[in-house]
Amino acid sequence: MGTRDALRLGSIAQIHGLIGRPPPAHPLISVIAASWQEPLRIEIPIIGRPIESGLYVISLKRGDECHAEFGRQVHDGQAGIIVFASPGQVITPIGGESELAHEGEGWTVVFHPDALRDTPLADAMHQYRFFGYATHEALHLTRPERETFTGLVRQIERESSVPPDAFAPDVLSAQLQLLFTYCQRAYARQLEVRARAGGVAERLDRHLDACFASAAQVEGGLPTVRSCARALGYSPDYLSDLLRAETGTSARDHIHRALIEAAKARLLASDASASAVAYALGFEHPQHFSKLFRQKTGQSPGEWRRAAKGPTTRRETSA
Repeated sequence: MGTRDALRLGSIAQIHGLIGRPPPAHPLISVIAASWQEPLRIEIPIIGRPIESGLYVISLKRGDECHAEFGRQVHDGQAGIIVFASPGQVITPIGGESELAHEGEGWTVVFHPDALRDTPLADAMHQYRFFGYATHEALHLTRPERETFTGLVRQIERESSVPPDAFAPDVLSAQLQLLFTYCQRAYARQLEVRARAGGVAERLDRHLDACFASAAQVEGGLPTVRSCARALGYSPDYLSDLLRAETGTSARDHIHRALIEAAKARLLASDASASAVAYALGFEHPQHFSKLFRQKTGQSPGEWRRAAKGPTTRRETSA
């Protein structure tokens, strides 16, 4: 079943209708928690059906609960995790309808982008990169973290359970921002643990070496954060954040460093022009290569080659 057959959900009211809940008190945000609310009543079959949502989703799953398939990855929430989804993402619930109706001790916060309109949080959403992570890069919580998160979500539930007044946008925005900040802190801990294990930068280096050594590089174009992330099995944002935790540099900076090193090797190995080297590395426009090379080295490709070969040439002449 393709995305053309996906069930499209663009409002909180649609979500409530799908799970057998009354219309929401707040039209733009809701907390769904079968553990302390009434059990869900799934009104239409959704198991195995792609769902494309126009909403932000933050969902805590614990125990043997409903699994979800994001893209080609199936995530099993046995350990207690938080998964995130942003508007436009397609998810596919898998399992049984009874599993969806009894979510153990989990909860889900769903909110429409318009809930943040005219608030400082609307302009800050780009900082919360975990909304771009894949589900197998979910946030694994410690018990104290889970208790803290659940307490915050209960506050959001109380605020969103009454009709909004003039203060509601600012209150809900502040509550969501606090929740997101705790998510950042917990992810920083998780990324640090995984970074200490190492290996991601080395895997990326091997992938980039293979890219630049391949004759197909010219046709394939330059490696990008997205293409490298796909090759290593990560989402682009998670790969960059994991590399930053491991090496202090982003994925883009890592790719540029490898690109410049490959360019230097080619410049030293032959007398090919800078344009020829640029095309060989996959650049469509040689001037972009020259600009990047100068940004990273302080010299043009030709200047760098003359400086690098100069001492060798003088020794050979004197010999």
